[in-house]
Amino acid sequence: MVITEPRSWKDPSIYVKKIHVEESILDLDYTQEILDRANLPYTVIADRSDPQGIAGEYPDNLVQGKHHLLLCKNRGHFFKPCPGTKEYRCCDYQVLNIGMGCPMDCVYCILQAYLNKPWLTFFVNTEDLLQEMEKAFLADPDLFFRIGTGEFTDSMALDRFTRLSSRLVEFMAKQRQAVLELKTKSAVIDNLKNLDHNGRTVVAWSLNSPEIMQKEEIRTATLDERLNGAAQCAKWGYKLAFHFDPIIDHPGWEDGYAKTIKKLFKTVPAENIVWISLGALRYLPPLKTIGTNRFSGSRIFYQEFIEGLDNKKRYFRPRRVTLYKHIYNLLKKYAEQSTCIYFCMESDEIWQEVMGYVPEEKGGIPAMLDRTVNI
Repeated sequence: MVITEPRSWKDPSIYVKKIHVEESILDLDYTQEILDRANLPYTVIADRSDPQGIAGEYPDNLVQGKHHLLLCKNRGHFFKPCPGTKEYRCCDYQVLNIGMGCPMDCVYCILQAYLNKPWLTFFVNTEDLLQEMEKAFLADPDLFFRIGTGEFTDSMALDRFTRLSSRLVEFMAKQRQAVLELKTKSAVIDNLKNLDHNGRTVVAWSLNSPEIMQKEEIRTATLDERLNGAAQCAKWGYKLAFHFDPIIDHPGWEDGYAKTIKKLFKTVPAENIVWISLGALRYLPPLKTIGTNRFSGSRIFYQEFIEGLDNKKRYFRPRRVTLYKHIYNLLKKYAEQSTCIYFCMESDEIWQEVMGYVPEEKGGIPAMLDRTVNI
């Protein structure tokens, strides 16, 4: 019997099998570069039309749809504030929308309930994107911008095709009032090498317990692949960030998160880590139906939840506090004093109970984060 190694998904773009191109952007140099690098079959479609060849109805056709990538023009805004809610503490993140959807397939992914198209989308009019950012910076020269591309897609999942990271890093290196976060569950880092990033790009990874990463994060890089990628980026001088979000209650969670945190600080230099976020599992109510139908073996939605002030399902507050205290205490044991550990979308009561203070005592979450990168 031949024993084969499990397939590595450190670069999830290998899941893409076909590309669709809007007619009006076919002749753009950037479009042609992407097609050449991808070396995949492609079809040209009318502007604003849907790719063909994806059977079934959404969301049941997501597995098949993720084989397809649409290259098109973004006719709306690229740059806007994170859609936080006033009920919970927000970090005032600015979202840079580079595309929609992801070749990975996490059971808990909120995009399943937020989007309604099964294919992946990437916007090729990057000159418009850069100009929009420049206008925003000029319009508010006293504001410090923390910008991320990982709200509606993974920042690096398609970077082998697009090499957008290189363009963004070089653009951000010249900005004095902004920093860019590239957040991923992949290990696609080659395009970040040999760039003069000037400390204005933070490379970030989402982490979880080994069991959750293996069972609930499909087609993602392993923990070792993510951390080895982070360690390499540290050698290239990048600042790093990590996100334990969503934290998921499951059998053996204490040991699972402890293993991940110990391996994190064994592999990655602590002095390179500027921030670490914590956020317990929360989801739009329709996601439970979608997730349980698509992933019948998953049990993460079969627990007790309460509807939060933002209309999302959350663990009951005492359970969240138990999860947070364990993970926060482990992180404090290893992290540098300068690393900002913060909650994503939690109340002052949770902050006080777990961390012993509320954000306003330190100037608010935006100021706490800005101090770690504002050079």
